[in-house]
Amino acid sequence: MSGSPSLPSDEGLADALRLSLVAGVGPRLRKALLEEFGTASAVLAAAPSDLRRVPGIGAELTRRIAVARTDIDVQAELDLCAANGIAILSEQDSAYPRVLREIHDPPGILFMRGDLLPADAIAIAIVGARHATHYGLTQAERLAGSLARAGITIVSGLARGIDGAAHRGALAAGGRTLAVLGSGLLNLYPPEHAELAHDVARNGAVISESPPRSPPLSGAFPQRNRIISGLSLGVVVVEASTQSGALISARHAMEQGREVFAVPGRVDSRMSRGCHRLIRDGAKLVETADDILEELGPLVAPTSSATGEAVHHPAELLLNEIEKQVLSHVSSEPTAIDAVVTASGLPTGQLLATISALEMRHLVRRLGGSRIARP
Repeated sequence: MSGSPSLPSDEGLADALRLSLVAGVGPRLRKALLEEFGTASAVLAAAPSDLRRVPGIGAELTRRIAVARTDIDVQAELDLCAANGIAILSEQDSAYPRVLREIHDPPGILFMRGDLLPADAIAIAIVGARHATHYGLTQAERLAGSLARAGITIVSGLARGIDGAAHRGALAAGGRTLAVLGSGLLNLYPPEHAELAHDVARNGAVISESPPRSPPLSGAFPQRNRIISGLSLGVVVVEASTQSGALISARHAMEQGREVFAVPGRVDSRMSRGCHRLIRDGAKLVETADDILEELGPLVAPTSSATGEAVHHPAELLLNEIEKQVLSHVSSEPTAIDAVVTASGLPTGQLLATISALEMRHLVRRLGGSRIARP
C-alpha cells in the first residue's frame, strides 16, 4: 500500500463510504445489514420494509439509509481526502488488514495517512494511562523499542502518556508503528502530537474510522480501542487505574481472542491497580520483551544476532501455503529431505526451492546427509 490516496473507483466502493457516513449506523449495525443484504449497494437500494426486518433498524435509520445516496455528498469527502493525502480503505480492499477484518465488528472504512505493509500483521499494542508516571513512560518506551528491534510493529492510540511513549520507543528503535485515532485525521487529538503523528505516518500509518473532520468525541475513543486490539496479536497494558480506558482495550483483546499482557507496578500506586487486576485475572505478567515474544511462540522465530544474542523475527505468519506445508513436516530433530518430499507430495525441485526460502528466514537449517531441522 503506497502513501498516495487510494480512493474508491466504482459505485460499489463509493456506496461503502456512503453507508459508513450514515449517522447511527455503527460497526455492528453495518455488519448486520451486510449479513442481510450482502453489499453496501444492496443495503442502500433496499426497500424500507426489508430494512426494518434487520434488528436495530428503526424508522429513523430506515429513512436515513433510504436517502443516503441523495443526501450524503460522497464526492466532497473524496475530494477532501485527495487534497490532504488521505487514503481510503474499504473492508473489501486487498490492503485492508487481514487481522482486523477477522474481528466481529470491523470498521467498514479506514481513513489513513502512511503505509500498511504485510509485516504489520505481526503487531503488538501497547496502551496505558494518559497521566502516566515516569516509571510507566520508561517501561512503555523500553518495551516498544525492544519489540520494534525484533521486527514487531507497535500499535497504540497516539494519546498522551503511555501511548505517546510507545510510539516514540518504536520510532527511536527504527521500527514501525501504527496510531489509531478517536478523531478524524484532520482534527488530530491531542493537537500537541501533530509532529509525532507525522513521524508515525512516515514509519507506519495513522488510521481512523472517523471521517477526516470528525471531532474527538468521548464516545469514539472506547470504540477505536477495538481497532487497536484488532490490529494486534496481543495488548500490553503498562499503567492503568481501575477506571482506565486501557482496560477497555484489554477487554476487546480478550473478546477477539488476542493475548493480554500487563506490566506490574508499585503496590501503593493507583496507576498500577488496573494492571495488577489484569494479572490476577490471568493476563501474562511482563518484565521484558522476551516475556511477550515467548508467549507468541511459533509466531516469532528466534535466531542469533552477530553478538550471539537471541533475536526474534516474526516469520511464520508471513509464509505462503506451500511454505507452511513444508514447515509442518519438519521438526527440531533431523529430518531427511526425501521424507519431506514424500510427506508433502511436492516435486523435488519445488521443495528444494521452498527449503531455501525457509532457510533464508531462519526457520529451517540444513544438516549433513541431506537432512534439515528447525533451529
